[in-house]
Amino acid sequence: MMFRRLGLGARISLAFALGGLVLSAFLAFATQGLTREVLLRQRENAALDLVLNNAQLVQSQLTEETDPAELINIVGALQTSSSRPLMEVDNVWQGDGSGEFTQEDVPLRLLDRVSSDGAGVLRTQLDSEMVIIFGVPLPEDSATYYEAASLAETESNLGTLQIILFGAALATTVLAALLGRYASSRMLRPLRDVSEAAEAIAGGRLDTRLDQQVAPELASLASSFNDMAGALETRIEKDARFASEVSHELRSPLMTLAASMEVLENNRPQMPERAVTAVDLMSSDISRFQTLVQDLLEISRFDAGSAALQLEPVAIAEFVRQTIKFSEQDIPVEIPPKAEELVIDADKRRLAQVMSNLIENARKYGGGATLIAVSPIGRRVRIAVGDDGAGVPVAERSVIFDRFSRGSAGGRRGADTGVGLGLSLVDEHVRLHDGQVWVTDRPDQDHGAWFVVELPISLDHLREEADSL
Repeated sequence: MMFRRLGLGARISLAFALGGLVLSAFLAFATQGLTREVLLRQRENAALDLVLNNAQLVQSQLTEETDPAELINIVGALQTSSSRPLMEVDNVWQGDGSGEFTQEDVPLRLLDRVSSDGAGVLRTQLDSEMVIIFGVPLPEDSATYYEAASLAETESNLGTLQIILFGAALATTVLAALLGRYASSRMLRPLRDVSEAAEAIAGGRLDTRLDQQVAPELASLASSFNDMAGALETRIEKDARFASEVSHELRSPLMTLAASMEVLENNRPQMPERAVTAVDLMSSDISRFQTLVQDLLEISRFDAGSAALQLEPVAIAEFVRQTIKFSEQDIPVEIPPKAEELVIDADKRRLAQVMSNLIENARKYGGGATLIAVSPIGRRVRIAVGDDGAGVPVAERSVIFDRFSRGSAGGRRGADTGVGLGLSLVDEHVRLHDGQVWVTDRPDQDHGAWFVVELPISLDHLREEADSL
């Protein structure tokens, strides 16, 4: 399950690392085994030569008149470095006097082997130390010579080799992981290019294309992606031109209709009641139609990529107060002292439309805006518009800023409902300022919506603050 959660690059790196680990472990075990056998064989051969020499020396000194008390002198005269001699003559056992190698230390298997085969060798453990015990019979003298050769140095060398092999295996695994990361980076680079190009297209850069690739498979992918992007760009441009042209064509008849409605409204006193009702309905729909055409023209500029910002320094606290004053509504405002001097770089017209649309949205669907709060958050400033309505359901918060989306109010069409483009324009304007907008529950009460706009603070203002510290 954890492996499935890993990304493709991490999986490739992990596969390389596991492959390197398995291969290095196999080579380490094979090297350890072969080296162990070779070193033990060499040690055994070297010890055997010494044992045979010592056995011949013992045999040359043993005679029928040799007294058992003289055995210790014979054993003491032997050439031993890291070995321990032991001799048995007529069931009399004699060592070198140190007591480190006695009759009890000779395994029964070796005694049986010497008695039956005439000679024997056995690897065993003596006092927590690995040794090789040799048994050589001296038939002419009814004696047997034993010698225990230490394997401590060989075992130490093997332990050092094991540490080296472990370190080599670890280094090989790390190297394999790095190689896997490099390989995955090279292999996945085309996918990252496709992902970045797709994100760029989704962000509005419709002219984004992939570079031509050398590999045939990647060349086909790049060509197909570029064809798709080109077709998408053409389609969006056609749709944008269509909406723009239709909106432009509708402006003239709408102006005529608005002028005609103005004439009719001037003659309301002379009209019967049913005619006045019809005039009111027509006036409301014409007003909505005009708003729709203006919003469509603005949307078409975004789609065509021709929307540009006219940035200028804006004191956000004063701007919010002027916006409330212009809306002719009595809306409380919360601006902490540290936000009074905040300055952002913004397009005043677009920012004013953002505030106007949020206030109007609260009026239509939330019982009117009841609070506007401004607060600095790090290098950004948040402007929140709260209402006293039922709030926005969680399921609708991800789509409420889509075009022609009016949430739960979509089915309650009336004279004062919008056309579904106000919040979409808010989102477009805010994103054009490198900001964000979202809706959540109102934090200071158990009901109501909380529309939050987050915009970056002017860099010049941040520098001034830094210099003043």
